[in-house]
Amino acid sequence: MTSLPFWNPVICIIAFVILIAIACLFISRGQKKYKKGTAQTEIFLSGEEPPAVEQRHIKSHNIYWGFFQTLKEYYDPTVRAHTGIINDFIIWLIAIAALTAVILLIASLT
Repeated sequence: MTSLPFWNPVICIIAFVILIAIACLFISRGQKKYKKGTAQTEIFLSGEEPPAVEQRHIKSHNIYWGFFQTLKEYYDPTVRAHTGIINDFIIWLIAIAALTAVILLIASLT
């Protein structure tokens, strides 16, 4: 036994087994009428026929169009400043960390 009873491996294993038993109990009480590969697994699209698999993918640009359009004044300079080069990212990270350290140092002196 350890001095921390909640970290005792035996208690953790027993708790894990109890949680697995509870999960199995919930699973066993599920619907028995579900049949994989039937109409039950089809996509429901308000009674309409779903599009072909190739046409189901919605690009994130289309999903977030309103969000990006609203924040366009912020995103345009951000996208222009982003080069995609990891060295630029690290330089910005170090610069912001240094600026934060200086601000914290000044704040601690006052």
